[in-house]
Amino acid sequence: MAATDFKDYYAILGVSKTASPEEIKQAFRKLARKYHPDVNPNNKQAEARFKEVSEAYEVVSDPDKRKKYDQFGQYWKQAGEGFPSGGVGADMGNFDFSQYGNFDEFINELLGRFGGAAPRGGQQSYSYRPPTGAPSGFGGFNDFGFQDAGAGTSQDSEAAIALTLAEAFNGVQKRFSLGNETIDVRIPSGAKTGTRLRVRGKGQINPMTKQRGDLYLKVELQPHSFFQMEGDNLVCEVAITPDEATLGASIDVPTPDGSVNVKLPAGVRSGQSLRLRGKGWPLAKGGRGDQLVKVAIVPPKDLSQQEREYYEKIRAIRTYNPRSHLNQVRL
Repeated sequence: MAATDFKDYYAILGVSKTASPEEIKQAFRKLARKYHPDVNPNNKQAEARFKEVSEAYEVVSDPDKRKKYDQFGQYWKQAGEGFPSGGVGADMGNFDFSQYGNFDEFINELLGRFGGAAPRGGQQSYSYRPPTGAPSGFGGFNDFGFQDAGAGTSQDSEAAIALTLAEAFNGVQKRFSLGNETIDVRIPSGAKTGTRLRVRGKGQINPMTKQRGDLYLKVELQPHSFFQMEGDNLVCEVAITPDEATLGASIDVPTPDGSVNVKLPAGVRSGQSLRLRGKGWPLAKGGRGDQLVKVAIVPPKDLSQQEREYYEKIRAIRTYNPRSHLNQVRL
């Protein structure tokens, strides 16, 4: 194994190899605050550093993982530039580290990950894209179910799956390649970003027990040009004209089931939401959530001569002043 394969987690955290759990925790918290994505929006370098620090902490903060990581470090030093076919001279706790081809294979099993080298603590998962020609229908759901966001056993794997809003709304079947194996996964209607789906018996194989864990797919919904998700509700924004806001109107609004006619009350304000009950996202318990229609009053940019004349007449006779209360505002 090349020297660059091994990650020195102590150096990443800025602590010594004999650091106490409390020292490790303090170092992690300091670095996590510094590199957290919320503090560094759109900063890919800080995001990568945050993931690296999180992975390091996930390993050395756990006594068992730390012990095995330290033993692997000893083995790596003795192995030099390549792994020997047998064991090594140092006492490795009767564990054969030569079964791993590189550092990533070792750390992935240690952390219960599936393929790749990003930490679960860093909130990164691995996207599997279905090949062309995948079947479009979907059937029963015996192979998996909705899962809470708890960690599985060390043989479990996790990957991210990107779905369009239409696929998630209607349900879809996806095909994945896992090494030399191809599997079809049925995704039920109503999956949302963060939904975890379990595919039984498709995780990692434990090299000692030969038992296979489960594969967890974490759903990520792709952005839509009109609809957004807010909890169990589907949200959209619809533009209306000043006269429609003032006088009220009847407008057509797109929904997942097609356009519906919505009555705007007179005096509706920009930013106000109208609720379309039962037109939202499919619920796990059955039924649908609501669709919220947010109103945006948009004045015309280009007025005809007649329109301008009428707007000027309205301004001349208008009695309503929405800013009258501002006369009383003081520091």
